Amino acid sequence: MDLITGLLQTSVLAGGVLALAALGEVLAERVGVFNLGVEGLMAVGALTGIATVVATSSPYLGFLLALCIGLIIGMIFAVVTVYIRANQVLCGLALTLMGTGMAAAIGKPYSGTPSPAVFEPLPIPYLAELPILGKALFSQNILVYVIYLALPLALHYLLFHTRHGLNLRAVGENPAAADAAGIPVQKMRFWYVSAGAALASGAGAYLTLAFVPSWSDGVIAGRGWIAIALVIFAGYRPINAVLAALLFGGITSLGFVGQARNWPIAPAVLSMLPYLGTMAFIIVPVVAWQRVRRLMAAPAALGLPYFRDER
Repeated sequence: MDLITGLLQTSVLAGGVLALAALGEVLAERVGVFNLGVEGLMAVGALTGIATVVATSSPYLGFLLALCIGLIIGMIFAVVTVYIRANQVLCGLALTLMGTGMAAAIGKPYSGTPSPAVFEPLPIPYLAELPILGKALFSQNILVYVIYLALPLALHYLLFHTRHGLNLRAVGENPAAADAAGIPVQKMRFWYVSAGAALASGAGAYLTLAFVPSWSDGVIAGRGWIAIALVIFAGYRPINAVLAALLFGGITSLGFVGQARNWPIAPAVLSMLPYLGTMAFIIVPVVAWQRVRRLMAAPAALGLPYFRDER
């Protein structure tokens, strides 16, 4: 029982990092902008969170500042990709290299420093007392509840049950038609790319303030790339992205448990499980089922800059 509870609890915590970053990427890609800078944004957010907590002992302030830093970086990225119309792939890769490099350089004084304050568990009355599931699902910190419940439901409602969400999806599918209908294409792309970057940076802060309460160079460990893959696997839908993140959190926790219990499997193989799972869950469904390929189709204008004079 304790093994199952611990496995589920770690799965939820590990999946929260991927879920928040994936939700941010869903916003950006739904309006047609492909942001490959998630890894760099998460690195900057992780360092911002730990540095703020060291200075103020407030994880809430650390998370808020990480969101703000991500928003500012996202606005710069959006200006370059949306208004200047630079190549989105190259800009995203540059953002990843700059973000991880800056975080590594600035974060040297914090390397190996444990966080003096973290997000404490906030048990839900009665539900937290349930056997097995209570401690794993209903005794988590407040960010877990926001990431798994409030945020995906709010984004799902926004995207698929409001006129604004219809306009948002139209911008990602056919920006010329959206522009002809009076939708401010560039403005919408700018703000949703910026918001997506803020969530990606917040995911980095969540990592160092709730899951791995310390900073070190390379702490992100490819999670930004996994989050981008999860968006594809989830068919660009918020709720699916969160469920996929929980699945990959489970794969990650299996590796932790295997190493802790000395399973007769090489530690390197256990560490590879999340990345192997990413490739498997992207490739296998598409190859096996034609219908899944259609469900996983990207927005038609994803990655394409919009030139109004060509409308």
